[in-house]
Amino acid sequence: MGSVAQYIENGVVLPPQAYGPVSEVDAPARLHNAPGTRLFVGRKAALDRLDAEFATPGDVVVQAVHGLGGVGKSALAAHWAIHHYGGNPRWWIAADSPSSIATGLAQLARALQPAAAGLPEEILTEWAVQWLSSHDDWLIVLDNADHVDHVRPLLDRVGTGRFLITTRRATGWHSTAVALRLDVLEEGEAIDLFARILGHACPGENDGIARLCSELGHLPLAVEQAASYCAETGTSPRTYLRMLAESPAEMYADTAEGGDAARTIARVWRITLDRLADTPLTGRILRVLAWYGPDGIPRDLLTGLAPAPALTKAIGRLIAYSMITNTGDGTFAVHRLVQALARTPDPEDPHRQEEDIAQARAVATAQLDAAFPETPASPRTWPLCRALVPHVEALTEYAPAESDSRTTARLLNMTGVFLMNQGLAGHATTVLHRAHRGRLALLGEGHPDTLASSNNLASAYLSAGNPKRAIPLYESVLADCTRLLGGDHSLTLTSRNSLASAYLSAGDLHRAIPLHESALEGCARVLGKNHPDTLTSRNNLAYALQSAGELERAIPLYESALDDCVRVLGEDHPDTLSSRDNLAYALQSAGELERAIPLHRSALDDYVRVLGEDHPHTLTSRNNLATAYQSAGDLERAISLHERVLDDCVRMLGEDHPDTLSTRNNLAAAYQSAGELERAISLHERVLDDCVRMLGEDHPHTLTSRNNLAAAYQSAGRLSRAISLYESVLESRLRVLGRGHPDTRSVRSSLDRARAV
Repeated sequence: MGSVAQYIENGVVLPPQAYGPVSEVDAPARLHNAPGTRLFVGRKAALDRLDAEFATPGDVVVQAVHGLGGVGKSALAAHWAIHHYGGNPRWWIAADSPSSIATGLAQLARALQPAAAGLPEEILTEWAVQWLSSHDDWLIVLDNADHVDHVRPLLDRVGTGRFLITTRRATGWHSTAVALRLDVLEEGEAIDLFARILGHACPGENDGIARLCSELGHLPLAVEQAASYCAETGTSPRTYLRMLAESPAEMYADTAEGGDAARTIARVWRITLDRLADTPLTGRILRVLAWYGPDGIPRDLLTGLAPAPALTKAIGRLIAYSMITNTGDGTFAVHRLVQALARTPDPEDPHRQEEDIAQARAVATAQLDAAFPETPASPRTWPLCRALVPHVEALTEYAPAESDSRTTARLLNMTGVFLMNQGLAGHATTVLHRAHRGRLALLGEGHPDTLASSNNLASAYLSAGNPKRAIPLYESVLADCTRLLGGDHSLTLTSRNSLASAYLSAGDLHRAIPLHESALEGCARVLGKNHPDTLTSRNNLAYALQSAGELERAIPLYESALDDCVRVLGEDHPDTLSSRDNLAYALQSAGELERAIPLHRSALDDYVRVLGEDHPHTLTSRNNLATAYQSAGDLERAISLHERVLDDCVRMLGEDHPDTLSTRNNLAAAYQSAGELERAISLHERVLDDCVRMLGEDHPHTLTSRNNLAAAYQSAGRLSRAISLYESVLESRLRVLGRGHPDTRSVRSSLDRARAV
């Protein structure tokens, strides 16, 4: 610092102790000004990380804790400074601007050397920097640093000691500090924080605290804001949760009496967006992302929102301010409360105007629709479909049905078809029902898209094992298609085929077979005998005849369909492969195993070569071959192949996919045929539990599984259990399928035999 004479000339008279060398000034014992942390909870991993980083001896150590506003960066820094760091002094400086840093350093100088308190601030600031440079074992917390350039001049001049920086800026620290990203609290920590503020022992779920904390995304500031409000007003967590759903804008901005109005989540994040206002695209992006799920948002969903350079810059700024997180795999994450706030209109907030939010919802819908594959039944599109479904679900949860557009309905229709092909019939029904309502309201009941949605919804009902709801809807669709589009329209032909398949599923062969014959005649006449839809229709009729036991008619039809598929589509077309497999299965049903097994092998080889080892159709073909081996009495090969198929289904489709359940059921039947009754019963019991859980009590697969378990019990001599299960199956068959259905008659026969024993 300057000479004493200067200060005397300026009228400043200093005590003698102010003239000593800065390096000889010792800090008063236990000097610190860090804020208290009475409500601090958890954070063990972050505290351990800071302990390890600051334990490094030698030169200056700089640690930057970054994260979303309200995530608890300052609380972590204060707690660590007070309770973990043993050096002296521990000094807290607001670092949101260069002038704030200078003021904080001047205050440190006054605390270290009270005799110099009368000096101008710029001199005290310089004195503090010199003191830091000539001492070690101190800690400076630079809180809420807005930019690395604001703190770098200080860091560049000091070569010893410890700096702990808190900042919303996630980027730009690589050459200055070791960065530590702070995430939200663990569930138990959030509940503990809420309970401490509430002032009584936490009753957990019974009071709705856990659910409220989850809704708040375990964000410390939001949890503290909600708990303080509840404590002061006597509001229960469940009531607060309801108020949050009904009046989100008010609840995000409100705080308890005497609370810091600047420290509500609405205010904290508005400040951040104000700082990003020079890049208006950042607000638009955030409002679009608000309509998706919080995790795994594909970057491609933002493609086309702006020219690539501008888009990249805006995304970078949002990441830099911790408003979104780049997860490193081509996806983003956004905290659920940031999303909730961004889609909640507030006329007082320029970043949350109602018109802008509505526009963002429309853009988010259009981006999802453009990204969703138009062929969701194709396995090659499944990975992308699976990545997008959570965001379709979020969009439909957040957006009211009355806001649905034609684009929304189209997106939901494709999503429902995908879910149906994944065996998630119940989920698909919900999605397709909303798609159908949207098209009905927007397009009218006679529009082809509305009719197609009706047909898909009926298919979902049928897949869910509910033919009583599916068949009337199919019949209505066919009548409407015939009346409005004509009997020869492609949608009418498709609808006729669908209704025939529904009759078949319900066991109504007398209506199914004539309708399949009519559908085949129509396809051949309108589309031509070589059209793929005609070939599919021929296969469907063959399957109906096979189901009716008319194998002498089914097998020639399968053979004809296969020949035409080879000629028209080629040896390797998926429909050709399917047709070959169907013929093999019909031959197997007819007992012609010497023809069936080689054809199954040929079909499997072709599936492996054309579609790959893990394609669902390949797994089905391998399962069919295993069943043929079982029919031929070659149980060793059958069981080995069934076990392989089950492993592959679990790996590729998941534990709960219907094909996995079916394969597990087949393996249990093979064990039973081999006399391994205990293994068979154990597996049958698991399949039944899974079917009930995934498909429901009355789904055909569930009833088949229950019937198979009853047969296994009967084989093991457990007649009382077998009879009880048979009775349960018979009751369901009568209720769902009726007295005359072949499956109902079969169960009644099995029950009579078990009772006779």
